[in-house]
Amino acid sequence: MSTENSDTKLKREIGTLAAGFLVLNGIIGAGIFGLPGRLMEVAGSFSPWLFIMFGILIITVVWSFAAISSYFSSTGGPIVYVSNAFGPLIGFQTGWLFYVGRLAAFAANLNLLFDYAAFVWDGASVWLIRSIMIFIVIGGLTIINILGIKKAVQAINVLTFLKLVPILLMILLGLQYLTPDNLLPPELPKFDDAGAVILLIFFAFTGFESVLASAGETKDPQKSIPRALISVFIVVTVIYFLLQLVYVTVAPPINDSAPLIGLGTSLIGPIGGTIIVFTAIFSILGNVAGITIFGSRSSFAMAHYGALPMWFGRVHEKYSTPSNSLLFQAVFVYILAISGTFVYLAIAGTLARLIAYSICILALPKVIKNADPETRKNATQIPGDNTFSWVIGFIIPFIGLLVCIFAMLQSELINWQYLLGFVAVGTLLYYINQYIKKE
Repeated sequence: MSTENSDTKLKREIGTLAAGFLVLNGIIGAGIFGLPGRLMEVAGSFSPWLFIMFGILIITVVWSFAAISSYFSSTGGPIVYVSNAFGPLIGFQTGWLFYVGRLAAFAANLNLLFDYAAFVWDGASVWLIRSIMIFIVIGGLTIINILGIKKAVQAINVLTFLKLVPILLMILLGLQYLTPDNLLPPELPKFDDAGAVILLIFFAFTGFESVLASAGETKDPQKSIPRALISVFIVVTVIYFLLQLVYVTVAPPINDSAPLIGLGTSLIGPIGGTIIVFTAIFSILGNVAGITIFGSRSSFAMAHYGALPMWFGRVHEKYSTPSNSLLFQAVFVYILAISGTFVYLAIAGTLARLIAYSICILALPKVIKNADPETRKNATQIPGDNTFSWVIGFIIPFIGLLVCIFAMLQSELINWQYLLGFVAVGTLLYYINQYIKKE
């Protein structure tokens, strides 16, 4: 089964710029607002170059997704890629791992949003008030998305502007203090906890996959999505590098929970710290707005591939949006966010995403083979006329796979245990749905 027919009910209103904003908001969420202080502690003046080093490694993963996405124009992203390569069960499991991992991150980021809000409003720390505000945020994002993908994208565009301008302003103000010693550190640092540092940096770069699930609502997705993935990832890497460089140069008092507040205060004064608080809030809102699109389109695609009940795959007659998937997602995320269980799921969800990244990279050769007119088996795939150029063959995806495996090996045993739980629950849901369909 395919999502192609269902996609005809969805409106293609996401252009290349909007696709780029989805990538940017997927990557720049909450992580960068807590990372600079930790990196400075462990790597000192060398810490900005860690972003360049890891950016070069992780772009091989992003490049692999740019390549595989260029073969498809239907909604669903990873579940579509893997289902076409390895069949519906593995495709569902891949989509399920992304789905649970991203919704857990959604719930975690909502709580982090109000942790930042508590810097300027004490009420954000009160559980009842926080629960009500979380309900309002989730409800607002859900309504905006039900009313149309165009409105959802417009909201993300505004949030992108509100998050980027203060960050770029801090970079411009801080670069005037740059010294040669900060730019070119005299020696390499010695890491006491290299595994933790690696995971922190790696996960600051993840989330780019948010754009993939909305291909069925993107204009010319085979070209615009690959371009957005590569170009925006490079831009984000440069922003991370410059922001860390400014942090090292200005060397503000380290605040373990929100180091950029100290940076903003050092550069502009007390108002600078307040600006950073609101920048973090807008950044997290942009991030969860992107997850709202990704999560709902993932369950929509899983329904149209027969892995979830078709209730999830229904399209709103008036607004042409996957309204049922959006409503289910809202309830699921709200329960996670107020219960506290998201903490454990979010930690394991990062490992789940790494596994899903790896499966998608492994699916790439099969997708290329199936797209060949002489061996093509699946009519939902697009022949290679418009596909991402294969300049260096399979070398880049192979490196990307090694990067994912390396990052996975840094995870603790408990994360693997939760991952097995995810897989077990997903498998049970899949076979229950298969049984119901036969009745």
